Amino acid sequence: MSNLLRVAVLASGSKGNATYIGIGEKNFLIDIGICVTELKKRLGQVNISVEDLDGVFITHEHNDHIKGLETFANNFDVPIYTSEPTWRKIVGVFPDIARKNCKLFRGEKTFNGVQVISFPTSHDAVDSHGYSFLANGKKLTYVTDLGFVTPVVQDAIENCEVLIIESNHDIDMLKNGSYPDWLKKRILSTQGHLANIVTADTLARLKHLPEEIFLAHLSQHNNNRELAFETTDKCLRKIGSSTKILLASQNEVVANF
Repeated sequence: MSNLLRVAVLASGSKGNATYIGIGEKNFLIDIGICVTELKKRLGQVNISVEDLDGVFITHEHNDHIKGLETFANNFDVPIYTSEPTWRKIVGVFPDIARKNCKLFRGEKTFNGVQVISFPTSHDAVDSHGYSFLANGKKLTYVTDLGFVTPVVQDAIENCEVLIIESNHDIDMLKNGSYPDWLKKRILSTQGHLANIVTADTLARLKHLPEEIFLAHLSQHNNNRELAFETTDKCLRKIGSSTKILLASQNEVVANF
């Protein structure tokens, strides 16, 4: 992958999520679901500092996506973007969050040649979104925490060079696992999380497969890295794809640069 599209998944999973996106000359962050100390440490592993960031985009208000947000907002002069319904939820969680860099965002915005597009996802949050980043004819899309792939999502993940997409659980592992029934139903619902096979089938239906795919938000209890990889790899090999598959991690930085 060229230096135009740089991805470092800093943390991915139910214990915290944060992803660095570098596109052209711009540096962005998606979600701050880990503490700021750990965020700075992991950014440092790919030679990025908080001061390098041009903006942060929040997908939704669940704790594993905003855990470090208040500390970040109160200590750094970096704009943070999300929709009005999500901000209302966040302010309810963090009433003392500094407001000066809290920016409303929905739809499209251009940052010196980098176009950022938000799109809705089906999740049990007030207004969850994924994001696409476009520059110089290249496209990168980030989408996790969704119960099913809507036509809007399918369109957002088409024609990408790089795609970060959820591959949360193996259906049999989840159904036969130790989670309570209510939680199993939540995860399997249309507002829950994508199963490995659903992600793989979705990718196989793409008209233009990405050069690189990051499988993200893997469950630590209802999935394993080998199974997530094999499920997608098998589907892609059937259609002769040479797409590179990377596996995001909860505890380690996974980057393409």
